[in-house]
Amino acid sequence: MTISGKAKLAGVMGWPIGHSRSPRLHGYWLNQYGIDGAYVPLAVPPDRVEQAIRALPALGFRGCNVTVPHKEAAYRTVDRLDATAKRMGAVNTVVVGEDGSLEGRNTDGFGFVENLRSGAPGWSAADGPALVIGAGGAARAVVASLLDEGAPRVWLVNRTRARAEELAADIGNVDGGGAIEVADWVSRETLLEGAALVVNTTTQGMAGQPPLDLDLRALPGSAVVTDIVYTPLMTPLLSAAQARGNRVVDGIGMLLHQARPGFAAWFGHEPEVTEGLKAAVLQG
Repeated sequence: MTISGKAKLAGVMGWPIGHSRSPRLHGYWLNQYGIDGAYVPLAVPPDRVEQAIRALPALGFRGCNVTVPHKEAAYRTVDRLDATAKRMGAVNTVVVGEDGSLEGRNTDGFGFVENLRSGAPGWSAADGPALVIGAGGAARAVVASLLDEGAPRVWLVNRTRARAEELAADIGNVDGGGAIEVADWVSRETLLEGAALVVNTTTQGMAGQPPLDLDLRALPGSAVVTDIVYTPLMTPLLSAAQARGNRVVDGIGMLLHQARPGFAAWFGHEPEVTEGLKAAVLQG
């Protein structure tokens, strides 16, 4: 696709960045919708990230995505934050305003929820308690979005309990709504008995990593199981859940859906997540 001198520009900033699937993702949409624009990888070392983000308006960029290890640095650099980014303490999307100011947003939780809604039609966070495994950056987005969507309780378990407690304290409970309850790692299978949703936010089950150590025998058949890992799409956890009749949702959709708000802000078109997009991104 040919671009002109008036092309709308955006990109993804990280270090390293060669593994990112975002250029393929946004490039697919730009081509599909015939938009005069470009989305490029921006390899920025940690000691230059603030300078790079601040340079976006001068370079004519409408914004960028921010990936590891720059999400916290972006949070500190932008001029203003949306409510979600403020709560997360991290930014994954930067939007340049008409006046050149920088707004930081976080769309990871949006992507997680939209992926569940798409992959498990009829699912609602209000269906019952959720068991979230892991306490990294992805868990932060998952827990906050589940509480915001009306989950009555989120059980959070991590091998290192202190990390889970820190996350719970940072996110906090929703006024008049659900609550986070940190539980010991050894209790994870006991908690399955009352769970309506199980979420693995760790790297266990990813290609090259050991599978998640979780016996699903106590899990109700009505529960949904999802994994943020998408290499492979069908992780050992998802395979085990599907084999016993639970609905499962793979992780690639979270990546695809979290990209929608940024694309709309930068390129002026509300994009759709389709099977064609999914196939194209998985080829990368």
